[in-house]
Amino acid sequence: MVIEALQTSRLANGEAENSNCPESFLSPRQDCKRRHGSNGTIATPYDENCTNEHMVGVSSRDATEDIDTNIQPDVAFKKARVQRELTLQDMYNQDSFDDDDEDDSDWEPMQKHFEIMKWFCTNCTMVNLDDVVHCDICGEHKESGILRHGFFASPSSQDGPTDVELEFKGKYKDMQSGVSFSNRCTAIGFDERMLLHSEVEMKPRPHPERPDRLRAIAASLATAGIFPGRCHPISAREITREELKMVHSLEQIEAVDLSSQIHSSYFTPDTYANEHSARAARLAAGLCADLASTILSGRAKNGFALVRPPGHHAGVSQAMGFCLHNNAAVAALAALAAGAKKVLIVDWDVHHGNGTQEIFERNKSVLYISLHRHEGGRFYPGTGAANEVGIDGAEGYCVNVPWNRGGVGDNDYVFAFQNVVLPIASEFDPDFTIISAGFDAARGDPLGCCDVTPAGYAQMTHMLNALSGGKLLVILEGGYNLRSISSSATSVIKVLLGENPGCELGDSAPSKSGLVTVLEVLKIQMNFWPSLASLFTELQSLWEIYAAENKKKQIKKIRRADAPIWWKWGRKRLLYQIIKGHLRVRSRGVN
Repeated sequence: MVIEALQTSRLANGEAENSNCPESFLSPRQDCKRRHGSNGTIATPYDENCTNEHMVGVSSRDATEDIDTNIQPDVAFKKARVQRELTLQDMYNQDSFDDDDEDDSDWEPMQKHFEIMKWFCTNCTMVNLDDVVHCDICGEHKESGILRHGFFASPSSQDGPTDVELEFKGKYKDMQSGVSFSNRCTAIGFDERMLLHSEVEMKPRPHPERPDRLRAIAASLATAGIFPGRCHPISAREITREELKMVHSLEQIEAVDLSSQIHSSYFTPDTYANEHSARAARLAAGLCADLASTILSGRAKNGFALVRPPGHHAGVSQAMGFCLHNNAAVAALAALAAGAKKVLIVDWDVHHGNGTQEIFERNKSVLYISLHRHEGGRFYPGTGAANEVGIDGAEGYCVNVPWNRGGVGDNDYVFAFQNVVLPIASEFDPDFTIISAGFDAARGDPLGCCDVTPAGYAQMTHMLNALSGGKLLVILEGGYNLRSISSSATSVIKVLLGENPGCELGDSAPSKSGLVTVLEVLKIQMNFWPSLASLFTELQSLWEIYAAENKKKQIKKIRRADAPIWWKWGRKRLLYQIIKGHLRVRSRGVN
């Protein structure tokens, strides 16, 4: 199989990555993504030869030939490579072992070449030296069984299941035997042909959007007895060109179809395709469309689309951001065609769904709400500011909650749901709800660098399940840490099945930056949704109290500043009293 062959080759030709802190492996792909404009353009062209200049497996004969030739051009090339503006692919695959920027042209290498043996973490794709057993970044075992047992596999031991897995198997054993088809109210959309979509070109590290993402989730659901078991599958079909033309331009559709004739191709430096990718994208979109119509018809209460490639970055005329066809947009239009009058799309992927917003920014029948990292437009794809509200009479039907930092966790997300998402969604009163469920805001994700837990995702799903009479479709988008996405997806599906989301997060206070972001959104959106005015006033008062308390803390901090003790008796005793905060007390004594 192509995928297994690629994994074997990558182990031989892999490259090391700086992994001293989360930032070192979050920023490479992310930083280049930041240079995408709203139209998906890249500031620098993709270098097809970047793989060759990063290869470590050089033979001793090649090394000898390099010594005999003039070495200076190689040094100049090395410096030029470091200085040029890196593409997303370059930065993601940057070699941490090549960190000596000094001119080493006078260095005399050994004639015998020593190859550094490395292995790639199954869970997070990060590179590790061969002599370590656990990943330096996520702690996953070198021989992890996550693809066989899902997140139930022990991260610290080889292959075998944990006691938790055995407990779940026993818990659902009797339940599975008594479940009839008519009682299965949650539908699952999945097809193994979507696993054939993979990056063919050899790179120093596996692409984060890889087939193992679906394998890990499927293994977790099987281990928990959820699917197969408590959910029922729907038949897969490829979306038709006529259905796609309602979402994408003909040029975009033809460009994706053309990739089926090419062994390896790229729409953008980070968005790959092989000869199976076009079919995988059509299957993903077809499953989402059929899940929407199945739920609206009452044949299923809700559903989960276990699909790839993801879709929310795919716009009207361009595939980008790992996405080929916009699955959520296809599902929304299928719901409208099946009888829904109003459709709500909530996108909690850590990246803004610029494609979905572009498709519906003029449509008052579809309300799009996105919660994402933005950081003033520096985080990919750069769109999704709070003042992007829709155009041409549909103002207010795009709602963006743009976080201004990384590390955002459950408290801020639930707070935004309580004060932005649910009030607007309730006033909109949708007939059908879609979640663009990217799990790259999850704790441990190598691109998102946020801190949402499976319990947080379950709580948000539970909140949205109260809308639309429970007619809810969850569509997989991003998420690149296998343990994080499999545990989060499993928690979400359990809520769809009617289980309690677990711990209550409703009383948790937001962070300072989270409160500021929500206030910014409310100030803009209350012009279109009157019910937000009272919430804005209440939270504004909360912010004023918080700001006053913070000011007092800052004053106390200044007064506690250190001053040399000898100032107390010397000519600087007055300054000493001011710094220590004693001046006011002495003045009262004199008066």
